[in-house]
Amino acid sequence: MKNKRIVVTGGPGTGKTVLISSLEEHGFHCFHEVIRTMTLDALDGKEVVDQLVNPIDFVDDAKSFNDQLIHARLKHFKEGEIIQRPHLFYDRGLPDVIAYMNYFKQPIEPYYSDLCSLHRYDEVLILPPWEDIYVQDNERMENFEQACGIHAHLDQTYTALGYQPIEVPFGTIEERLQFVIDHIEKTG
Repeated sequence: MKNKRIVVTGGPGTGKTVLISSLEEHGFHCFHEVIRTMTLDALDGKEVVDQLVNPIDFVDDAKSFNDQLIHARLKHFKEGEIIQRPHLFYDRGLPDVIAYMNYFKQPIEPYYSDLCSLHRYDEVLILPPWEDIYVQDNERMENFEQACGIHAHLDQTYTALGYQPIEVPFGTIEERLQFVIDHIEKTG
């Protein structure tokens, strides 16, 4: 069985995690975001005086952090190869790492792009910035304007890699879930 790999992406605070959880509750196999745990681990024992917007601002080794992040997402991708389900959903994909690095003006090693080219998803669903639901917290440090900038970089990165992101419209979680279900039923 060839499964269809679907990335759910978008800037911070757009409802990705809630949508992924809802998909999982409806029986879909979902891979959860890894950066929240990594960010909390990086913050362990550090006092956040200002609202930092980039985990790289407080990690000891930015390159190592990004390497860990892309390899954690690669691990999810490879785990998908053995799962016999028609649809696999990923809360963020490999290209998200490049998009964030671009947004924060960090150097990107060529092997990041190589990993993204070698490990392709079948579809990309992108959730747009939505100020009405946006909340900052200990792991989501960006303000809404920054979240919009990150969203733009995500859209540009996926498009540059040959994807055509499908925008998930605003709505209740039930409406968004139904949009995704209708979309995958229509496209296979």
